[in-house]
Amino acid sequence: MNKTILYLAILAVLGAGVYFLLRKDSNENPYDAREADFTIKDTGAIGRIFITDVGGESVLVERTDSGWMVNRQYRALPSTLSMLLATLTKQVPLYPVTKSAHDNVIKLMSTHGIKTEIYDRAGKKLKVFYVGGGAADGKGTNMLMENGSQPYVVETPGFVGYLTPRYSYRLRDWRDRTVFNVPASQIRSVSVTYAGKPQESFTVVQEDNDSVQVTTTSPAAKKTPLNTRRAHSYLRFFTNINCEGYLNGLEDNDTTFKTAPKHSAIELTLRNGSTQHVDIYWMALNRRSKNRKASDMPDEVHEEYDSDRMYAVMNNYRDTIMIQQLSFQNIFRRAHEFYTADAPPPPPAQGVTGTRP
Repeated sequence: MNKTILYLAILAVLGAGVYFLLRKDSNENPYDAREADFTIKDTGAIGRIFITDVGGESVLVERTDSGWMVNRQYRALPSTLSMLLATLTKQVPLYPVTKSAHDNVIKLMSTHGIKTEIYDRAGKKLKVFYVGGGAADGKGTNMLMENGSQPYVVETPGFVGYLTPRYSYRLRDWRDRTVFNVPASQIRSVSVTYAGKPQESFTVVQEDNDSVQVTTTSPAAKKTPLNTRRAHSYLRFFTNINCEGYLNGLEDNDTTFKTAPKHSAIELTLRNGSTQHVDIYWMALNRRSKNRKASDMPDEVHEEYDSDRMYAVMNNYRDTIMIQQLSFQNIFRRAHEFYTADAPPPPPAQGVTGTRP
C-alpha cells in the first residue's frame, strides 16, 4: 500500500514537472488581463468597425438607421457581419505568445497584420487590436492589443483554426450581394434581350391598373393569346436574387470580357423611374466547372462554357460579379413561354367518394 502511494506521488511530481517545462517558455511573459482582453460581450453597443491592412486597403462598417453600411455606400453582407460579431463575443486568449516566437510574430504583424478598431454608438473607442496569422500549431490566432507589449494566441472555443479571414479588409467580402430585390408591385417593366436571339427576347410591361402586356417578335405571339397569369407570375421572380461574389479589381478582367461572348441583358424599370441594367456573359470552362456530359447539357449551353456560373456587369458598369444560373433560371425565360397555355389540371382521383363524418 505504501509503495502504491509512493508511486502515485512520483507520477504526480513528474506530471507537474513536464507541464511546467512545456508551459515555462510562454509563462515567462506575465498574463496581463488588460492586454489580453479581446472580447466584446455586448456587440449591440458597437456602432462602427474599421478594418485596415498595412497596405492601406480598408473597410468601414457602420450601424445606421437603415441597417449596417460599408464605406457609407453599400449595405453590409449579413453573413460576413454576423460572423465577425459572433467572433468578437467568443474570442478569448489562450496564452501569451512564447518568448522564442515573440519577435517573429511581431515582425509578421508589422508586415501583414490587420488593424481592427471598434467604436460604440457614440463614437467612443472600445478596443483596437492587431490580428496576425495562425499560431504555430494551427490552433488559435496571434493578436496584439494596441500599445500592448505582449501578443497572445486567441481562439473561439469549439473552433479549430485561425480567425484572420473573419477580419477581412476587402470591400468585396463585405458588400451585400443583392442584384435584384424588388416586389412585383413596384415594377414598371422588365426587358430580357438574348444576344443573337431576338425572337426569344421580350419585354413585360405592368400598367398602372396592374394589367400586363408582353412585347416580342416571337411567332408565338401571333398564334396564341398571352398567358397573363404567367406574365404576372414572372414579375414576382425579382426578389432575393443575389450574385455569388464581386470580381472588381481582379487581374485580367478586361481581357476576360473582351473574349467572353454575351449571353443576355436584363433591364428592370421601377414605377418611380429608377432602372437596374445587368449585362451577362458566358464563362469559359475552368477548374471549378462541374459541367455534365454534352448529351445532358441544356441546348442553350455550349460545351465550352460553364453550365453553372456566368459573369455579369451592373451598376452602370462599375461592378463585375459572378452569378449562378440556378439563381437566374426563372428570369431566363423565353418569349414563347408567355404564349403557352397552362397544362390542364389533373383529373380527380378515382376511388371512394363521400363526405367526412
